[in-house]
Formats: sequence, structure tokens, C-alpha cells
Amino acid sequence: MAEPPPKSRQAQRIAKLLARAGIASRREVERMIGEGRVAINGTKIDTPATLLESLHGVTVDGQPVKAPAPARLFRYHKPSGLLTTERDPRGRPTIYDRLPDGLPRVMPVGRLDLATEGLLLLTTDGELKRQLELPSTGVPRTYRARAYGNVTQAQLEELIHGIEIEGVRYGSIDANIERRTGANVWIELTLAEGKNREVRRVLEHLGLRVSRLIRTAYGPFPLADLPAGAVDEVRQHDLVVFRKTLGKPPLPSREREGPTRAASGRMRGSRDLDGGTPSPRSRPRRESPPPFRGEGRKK
Repeated sequence: MAEPPPKSRQAQRIAKLLARAGIASRREVERMIGEGRVAINGTKIDTPATLLESLHGVTVDGQPVKAPAPARLFRYHKPSGLLTTERDPRGRPTIYDRLPDGLPRVMPVGRLDLATEGLLLLTTDGELKRQLELPSTGVPRTYRARAYGNVTQAQLEELIHGIEIEGVRYGSIDANIERRTGANVWIELTLAEGKNREVRRVLEHLGLRVSRLIRTAYGPFPLADLPAGAVDEVRQHDLVVFRKTLGKPPLPSREREGPTRAASGRMRGSRDLDGGTPSPRSRPRRESPPPFRGEGRKK
């Protein structure tokens, strides 16, 4: 009996393959294709819908594209005052101006605005970036906000049902008061959508003025004690295990509280940020891996 012919690799859109190879995000790749920067065997392509089984013969800006390497994921403690972009027309500093040497070419997972600090994930893999950002994957993001004004726990608990503000619908937010320090209140919030300036807009809608916003976790990856401006790499084993969970239905927020809260970690010295006393809800920090030490980062 003759053996069946070997199965060929499934053809995929070139934008997806280039994102997977770490060239850029899918959206950026589509822009590059529109600018005529991508070619196959010397012929420029004009549509990101081009189907290929591999990147053999593909060039970007005249340079051959290497086969995708295993995805890598890094934690970065973004300081306030940096833009999450590669370059700024107005000349303001960006994360790429401050990332330490020794990193491969990386893309940010989502964004933190200019005034927001804390955990920013960086990856070499455009497809992983997309998976982490999609609301449909339900990856929770946890923040700590210092805000001026009065709010009750009952008001915050109403956010679990979502809220609409000026025609924009925001999904479920698990929010809890951590402690009060004079006229300020520290609030921890966990959400899974991450729309533009979502935390600030929701809290401002409740009559609060946010003076500090820190992302403390993204999925199971905590900021923990990573110093401001430092980068370290997520272990491959942890990344592989996490990727197997992507696409599975997320647990209800209350069932999720255990692992999500534990993963959020605690910033070193957070007890003393305002000189206040943590509430009984305060949780212990998790030990973080050593920071990434490298030289000669490629830009």
C-alpha cells in the first residue's frame, strides 16, 4: 500500500508571517507593504493578503527575512514620562531611548501613556503581541491608582458590570480600595480590555482625579520588585505554559482573584508611597527574577 504524500505547510497571510518573525506588528507590516518595502524574489507586493507557506525569498527593505525564532517575552518597568512608541515627531523621549543595551528587536504589548508607569511587556513575536492584546483572549491587566476625591467600595463594585461613558462601553472591572491617605485613595483595578486611557476615564467619571497610575501585572506576569527602567526576560518554560492557556475562557473575576492577585505582586516600598497604612487587603510580594543584563542592543 502506497504511503500518502506528505502534507505541505499551510499557507498564511504574509503580514501574519512577518509579524511572527518579529519584523513588526501586523498593522505595521501592512503599512510597510503599502510603502513598497516588502518583496518576494525581488518583486514588490502590494497586498498583505498574499498567501505564503514560508518566508523563503521574502525581503524587507532589501534584506532577507530570517525564519521565525522562538518567541521571547520581556518585562520592562516603564518610568513615567516616556512614550510607548518607536519615535515621536515632537522629539519627546520614548521607551526605545531608554531600553538597556543587549535586547533583541522588541515590540511593546499594548501601550502605557506618557504619565503611566509600571509593567510593560515586550516581545520579539508579533503574533504573541497580538494574542496578548486581543480582548477576546481575556488576559487581565492589573493597575494601582492614586486618586484624589471621594469614592465608596460600593461604587467601585458596580464596575464589575461594566460602564458606558460618553458612548464608549467599558467591560467588567474588578476594583477595590486598598487604603486611604488623607484626601487620596489607592485603588487596585483588574480589567481585560485595556482601551485607551480606560482606567483614568473610568475613575474620572466617578469624580476622582488620578495623580499616579501604575500597572502592576499583565496576565500572570507581575511587576513585583523590578526597578524602574530595568528589563528582564520571562523564562521560556513559563512563556510556553502561559501560551497554552491563551484562547481559553477566562475564569469569573471572583474565582480569578487568587492567582491574579498573587501575580500582581507588590511594588517595593509601596507601603510608603504616601506614608499611609495598607488596608487588610494588602497582599505579599512575589519574588521576581534577576534583571536582564546585556550589552550591544540592536535598535
